[in-house]
Amino acid sequence: MDLENITIKKAQELLKEKQISAKELVAFYFKNIEEKNKDINAYLEVFDDALNKAENLDKEGFNDKPLFGIPLAIKDNILIEGKICSAGSKMLQNYRASYDATTIKKLKESGAIILGRTNMDEFAMGASTENSAFGVTKNPFDLNRVSGGSSGGSASAVAMDGCLGALGSDTGGSIRQPASFCGIVGLNPTYGSVSRFGLIAMASSFDQIGPMAKTVEDAEIIFNAINGKDAMDSTSSSTPDFDERKSGGKLRIGVLKYDKNGVDKEINESMEKAVKNLKEMGYEVSEIDLPNIKYSVPCYYILVPAEVSSNLARFDGVRYGLFKEGESLTEDYMKTRGAGFGFETRRRIILGTYVLSAGYYDAYYAKAQKVRELISMDFDKAFDLENGGVDAIISPVSPSTAFKIGEKTNDPLKMYLEDIFTAPAKMAGLPAISIPNGFDSKGLPIGLQITAPRFGEKLLFEIGKKYGKNLQGSPLA
Repeated sequence: MDLENITIKKAQELLKEKQISAKELVAFYFKNIEEKNKDINAYLEVFDDALNKAENLDKEGFNDKPLFGIPLAIKDNILIEGKICSAGSKMLQNYRASYDATTIKKLKESGAIILGRTNMDEFAMGASTENSAFGVTKNPFDLNRVSGGSSGGSASAVAMDGCLGALGSDTGGSIRQPASFCGIVGLNPTYGSVSRFGLIAMASSFDQIGPMAKTVEDAEIIFNAINGKDAMDSTSSSTPDFDERKSGGKLRIGVLKYDKNGVDKEINESMEKAVKNLKEMGYEVSEIDLPNIKYSVPCYYILVPAEVSSNLARFDGVRYGLFKEGESLTEDYMKTRGAGFGFETRRRIILGTYVLSAGYYDAYYAKAQKVRELISMDFDKAFDLENGGVDAIISPVSPSTAFKIGEKTNDPLKMYLEDIFTAPAKMAGLPAISIPNGFDSKGLPIGLQITAPRFGEKLLFEIGKKYGKNLQGSPLA
């Protein structure tokens, strides 16, 4: 049976009809991983017990669990009991998780099979997976190019047919940008809709676990399995019934106004074609302006390093992780952190410590928090239907398609600008999805970002599924 490019929905139909077993499905992906991972480096580790778990599911027989027998990959900053969870860092390269993250617990309860852990930028800091302590993850479409980051390993694992879906984490665009680069679907859920318990923290007020998959429908299936309030995470929320927001029977789509000079010509062209497609699909489409959105990236790179500085203070060699002995306790800390953290991680810790220091807190951190609120208010106004607002907003995911490995490593500003379209939704805690939107002239995938009001994931799935069907017959396909 040809299992290439199979979806979660199709796999479940085959499992239910006993045309394939869970063990055969896992074996298929193990074979793909063995053949492709040595060149791509998507997986840091493949779990040998996956086949045994598949066998046990086959003995139980098919049931109605939403992910029964579905092989998934997990980003290496999400705890899986008994497995190494390194967060892409030497600091935790031998750390074994003592419990399951809530999302992992839910996946297991849903019948999913976890194939392994995927590569990532160290502690989720980066937009290319070049900052991993364990080597760069390459793009399956072009091995000379990056897979995006920080969830580049999960994106490549799905794109290279090394799993049926994956979990990533999104702080400033770390699910959506690699999804765009690798031609798959990536969802950043509403902040709080998915528990962060068991996710190694980078920036706690931004971090969010989300699904990565081949189709919008598959991403929806995974999201429905992992979302919901968790007693172990006080920031988590019960997902409310979302108003379908039918604007007089027709959804209104806003096209984000942006400076086209800083964006690749072919991405601008793909946006124009997307607008045309949406109009043909029956949506009302109009341009909108978010006046404070231009401050998203500067504010993001003040607020996130500040939280990084605080969260990564726990990695001191005393309780767990790497330990380097010095001649004093202070030297123990300095040697451990110097050896355990990579260059980009150290850069952000230093920057965050600086903006939180007594002389600069009000000038930088406090001001950035106020601007964050302004950006959130801009979105609220844009989504206010009673005053001419829109139901959803579309924009590019990234200013370029996948760039070459090493192209931006010596210019952190260029790398940080990768978040120019993805950071705004994070500033406001909004859900946003990256869906495939064709290819450029080099054959590299282009993504389209759709952003919705808080807890508007159903709306994103509705538009995304409809757009995907429409795209199949368009010149972008």
